Amino acid sequence: MAAQYLSSFCLHYARHCGKNRLIPNAKLTAERVISAFRNQKVLVTGGLGFIGSNLALRLVRAGAQVTIVDSAVEGCGARRHNIAAAEGGLRVIVADIGDSGALKGEIDGCAAIFNLAGEISHIRSMRDPTRDAALNAMSQLRFLEECARQQPGVRVVYASTRQIYGVPQYLPVDERHPIQPVDFNGVHKYAATAYHLLWSELGRIDARVLCLTNVYGPRLALWLSGQGFLSHFLRRAVLGETIEIFGDGRQLRDPLYVDDAVDAFLLAGAASDPKSRRWNLGGLHALPLAEIAQTISQAAGGPPPVCRPFPPEHRTIDIGSYTSDSTKIREELGWVPRTGFADGICRSLEFFRRELPHYLPAEQLALVTGREP
Repeated sequence: MAAQYLSSFCLHYARHCGKNRLIPNAKLTAERVISAFRNQKVLVTGGLGFIGSNLALRLVRAGAQVTIVDSAVEGCGARRHNIAAAEGGLRVIVADIGDSGALKGEIDGCAAIFNLAGEISHIRSMRDPTRDAALNAMSQLRFLEECARQQPGVRVVYASTRQIYGVPQYLPVDERHPIQPVDFNGVHKYAATAYHLLWSELGRIDARVLCLTNVYGPRLALWLSGQGFLSHFLRRAVLGETIEIFGDGRQLRDPLYVDDAVDAFLLAGAASDPKSRRWNLGGLHALPLAEIAQTISQAAGGPPPVCRPFPPEHRTIDIGSYTSDSTKIREELGWVPRTGFADGICRSLEFFRRELPHYLPAEQLALVTGREP
């Protein structure tokens, strides 16, 4: 059995090594790296969602042969309009990534797989942990089994989360920080992280994992609750409502603009033999929530933010302040965030003002336009 597997692995490696060894030296700018994906077969799971769609669009513009796999599960942020700018320049398969039948032949020949499928809501994971486990753990395990079967050694870049670390014991949080998630979403996302790293250690896939902080920008799922405080803040801002901050507003976060996150995925996906397999990444600066809310309110021309007591359901999973130590990914892949928070918010608001009908339910949109839903 082992000999049969080794033979299969060698056959696939010989067939695809030219594609998988994309960039010998990863410490290049994302603009130079993106050209490595031109005419390459690329799979993006969760590609109808927020970060996945931004990544898919960048790959399409670079000339990659992009296929999106997205289950379009209610509450996870999938939106067909997110990829409207591709103008048909990619394929979409609506299926759970754990459905091997739907993925027949789709993984074989891929230069890289960008795996962004999953649920991100912390609150919903506490209300329905079984659902969260199915989406964030079991589907991921089945997907990696299919990856290893179709193309042993295939490169997979996984979108993990800062939530795996739980309440920080020190700041900024580096990759050596203890894993202590405070909600089921963090538990299951870490399970998927461990699946990727173990399968990579066993030589079945070539995994890289990015632990993301709070990402924001165009195509964020404003219409959904449970998508993080930045989605909540931006939704209230575009509606002209007062932004409400839970707590005293002194909690720190380092928001990451989506284009900078996409840069990190491209660099991780193009590096041929990185020193590490898991990296933390955050935005340019650590900011108090009060300053974050104030920046958004001022940019939107809205009323000043106010602080409110934590609802009990949110208090139990609050982690306090969090900032990322991005030293390792900067030193190993050359990644640095380039977008300041105020600039990123202005870009985000400009996008949503232009595309708002696609990102708010009719009854909320009526509050902005003054028209009946």
